Amino acid sequence: MSGGDQCIETWCAGFQQHRHGGPGEPTGQQNDGINLSVPEGTPVKASDDGIVAYAGNELKGYGNLVLVRHANGYVTAYAHASELLVKRGDKIKRGQVIAKSGQTGNVNSPQLHFEIRKGSTPVDPMPLLNGSG
Repeated sequence: MSGGDQCIETWCAGFQQHRHGGPGEPTGQQNDGINLSVPEGTPVKASDDGIVAYAGNELKGYGNLVLVRHANGYVTAYAHASELLVKRGDKIKRGQVIAKSGQTGNVNSPQLHFEIRKGSTPVDPMPLLNGSG
């Protein structure tokens, strides 16, 4: 099994189908990240340096999805993209545009779903995004 496949397998460990409505629309479904309502086509930038472990649309509910593996053991996910600008194995830098936001997967409006995991465990992204993590 390649490292990318292992990353996806770890990501999906205990995975429940990812479904939700638009931002702020409760659906009773599990959602382990944050949803940012943005206009369709908004550039999606990598949160940190890493290697693209996955870029595609095979994970149900996420639509077009990029998974980035970081040196610190974290994996970040960027879902519902209208366009993917990277491919598996690409080395990326913090701030690099990796996708364009969209409305793919199980969403009702254009948005970016952002998730952080350490192994298969979801991590609240807010402390890290606020610089206190």
